[in-house]
Amino acid sequence: MKILVITSVYPRFDKDQEVPWLRVSVEHLKKNGCDIEIIAPSHKACKSMDIDGVKVHRFRYAPSAYEILTHDEGAPSKIARNPLLQLLAIPYIISGSLLTLRICRKFKPQIIHAHWPFPHGFMAFFAKIFYKVPIVLNFHGAELLLARKKKWLQPFLKFFIKHASLIFANSTFTAKKINEIHPCKVEISPYGTTFSDTHSPLPTPHSPLFRLLFVGRHIERKGIEYLIKAAALLDSEKFQIRIAGTGDLTEKLKEQAAREAPKVLFLDKIPREDLAKEYQNADCFVLPAIIDSKGDTEGLGVVLIEAVEYGLPLIASNVGGISDVVIDRKTGLLVPEKSPEALASAIKELAENEALQKTLVLGAKEHVRENFSWEGIIERQINAYRVGA
Repeated sequence: MKILVITSVYPRFDKDQEVPWLRVSVEHLKKNGCDIEIIAPSHKACKSMDIDGVKVHRFRYAPSAYEILTHDEGAPSKIARNPLLQLLAIPYIISGSLLTLRICRKFKPQIIHAHWPFPHGFMAFFAKIFYKVPIVLNFHGAELLLARKKKWLQPFLKFFIKHASLIFANSTFTAKKINEIHPCKVEISPYGTTFSDTHSPLPTPHSPLFRLLFVGRHIERKGIEYLIKAAALLDSEKFQIRIAGTGDLTEKLKEQAAREAPKVLFLDKIPREDLAKEYQNADCFVLPAIIDSKGDTEGLGVVLIEAVEYGLPLIASNVGGISDVVIDRKTGLLVPEKSPEALASAIKELAENEALQKTLVLGAKEHVRENFSWEGIIERQINAYRVGA
């Protein structure tokens, strides 16, 4: 099956850590016999190239200094800080649509799979008009947030949904938001782990500290400020909070930690090999996500799935699509958002109860195996393609 994937973000070079879940998804589709090509925007004039043996076609939409709408951070967040970036949307859509038509003429795909239907729905539907290719729309949540804030986008999304052959969502939470725009059948197609193999924790020297790991971008909806506040309520001689990643809020969070919980450790951006060691050495994984000031929240939380692969018990906020992964007291502990007290209480309970840790880890492993294995995800996705085509 020939599939043309349209996306706003794709790795710009071999070691690029952008959208690892999409890269792994493409790898698995290729292993299952699919012939795939990618259309993605350029970023600061980066060129078309092959990644993992897959052609990645880049379209230019502005002078290189201004090709910053995508990559490194989501476009909605960038636009919220600098509304002038909205002006790039028009050349973005025109340039991407022209490239999509050109690639369709040469590649002749059987399916166009458009991630983030705004703005990529335009590119896909122009191709559908000219080449009669069935369209798959894949929602991840950001475009739905944008549509809630900018009501004029909703008719476009409704049109795209009505005329698509197939709708994917990364979680039941995202599927519910899609149906609020237009009632339709939605296939849940989550992400699996972005590590290459299934891992088990390596034996580590005994430590008196209960080590908690957070991994993710330092942005508002991750709720890191509440993790720091929770750390201030914990005994620093017994608990260690380790925060991996970077983002716009990194310096502000470090300043907060210096005031409230000086022993919180910031790891910054680390290579995948070192990140794997962090997972192996941790005792628990925590995702204190919130619904942020823009109304945004976690669509799924793929880092939770990765933590399960390493045998870590989970603590997370009960927001967005997180509950697809964390079922309270079965696959992890769910806490109310923005509650450092509840978060600290859950951490203490888990640290003091080894039986609960084992129960949650076993439950999470079974849940992930049944619902988030790449083999199952890709099999369901290909079957849906065949029905949609």
